[in-house]
Amino acid sequence: MNSHPPSHRRSNFKRPILSITIVLSVLVGAGLAGMVLLKRNTKTDAQWAAPEKTAATASGKPIAESAAVESITLSATGDIIMGSAPNRLPADDGDGFFDSVRDSLAADLVMGNLEQPITEDTGTSKCGTPARANCFAFRAPPAYAAHLKDAGFQLLNTANNHSKDFGPKGYANTIEALEGQGLEHTGAEDEITVVDVKGIKVAVIGFSPYAGANNVNDLPAAAAVVKRAAGEADLVVVQVHMGAEGADRTHVKPGSELFFGENRGDPIEFSHTVVDAGADLVVGHGPHVLRGMEFYQGKLIAYSLGNFAGGGRTLSRNGDLKYAGVLQVSLTREGAFAGGSFVSTYLNDAGVPTRDKKEQGRKMVARLSADDFGDTAATIGDDGVIKRSA
Repeated sequence: MNSHPPSHRRSNFKRPILSITIVLSVLVGAGLAGMVLLKRNTKTDAQWAAPEKTAATASGKPIAESAAVESITLSATGDIIMGSAPNRLPADDGDGFFDSVRDSLAADLVMGNLEQPITEDTGTSKCGTPARANCFAFRAPPAYAAHLKDAGFQLLNTANNHSKDFGPKGYANTIEALEGQGLEHTGAEDEITVVDVKGIKVAVIGFSPYAGANNVNDLPAAAAVVKRAAGEADLVVVQVHMGAEGADRTHVKPGSELFFGENRGDPIEFSHTVVDAGADLVVGHGPHVLRGMEFYQGKLIAYSLGNFAGGGRTLSRNGDLKYAGVLQVSLTREGAFAGGSFVSTYLNDAGVPTRDKKEQGRKMVARLSADDFGDTAATIGDDGVIKRSA
């Protein structure tokens, strides 16, 4: 076990922390060897536990434990929907849901975009009862948080348009379910989640165009929270739900993107703004398709990682909508890009994330990167390795 166990803490700088609970839990599997959670708590102390994990690089080889680790590997995915209760849940009640992609997720810190509440029916669906036409509200039973833990996820982004499908109570239930499995989360307004991985502090912040989250359309506020995070951690990772949706939205162009009257941000301007403010990695999702990647000021920006999981056939699998992947990035303590890779996945007929041996996603991202970003494009080799353009 690592003699310097990683720790997590969350800060919300507009609301003072009233009391602190320090909890030690031991992890074993694809990421952290242990953690200490520092959390706001106005009730009683709570014990947190998570599966033990083995640190791994993007290649799957163990990283030697050291008191002076100079780089860590992070993995990230796009949208995750495990199913929609009560009638659109995966086979075997979700057991084994992530089996095909578990090895591809392995990293020192494993992140995903949780595109649904994990809650019982609160009686407050955004679509009403009966549901309005062309309105989509998803929820997974609370027990499904265990499937995320079993897959190796350690931190979930909740800054998106479905996290409050079942109202504030559904969102609170989601947080309770995640924390009950020892999983961290980020995405609430002004929230900075700091993860201490092998002595390297990583701040993760979630953004979206929706109320209750850090606003992707308020660039001065976005820069301010990123600067705050940079003062609290060695590395800053931005998780951002931005951009219009659809099979025809694979390209990234300058300017704001509108979808059904919503301003879903200017992906390029937002990403460049947060990098200028101190972000070391930008992970995008939201368009439901893969998009290209570029390097800006030496920092990698992945504009969309696509539909990673759509259990219960909740997400379209038509054409390019079925392809996604796992982004693996190694960063030094100083924030320098130390290597990366992209592992292709797709949604099978049941919407289950599946390793794609034909590498359709990798080919898409390589092509889109070159088409959209030219000299600043990330290049992706046949082996999936990500590099700066020559």
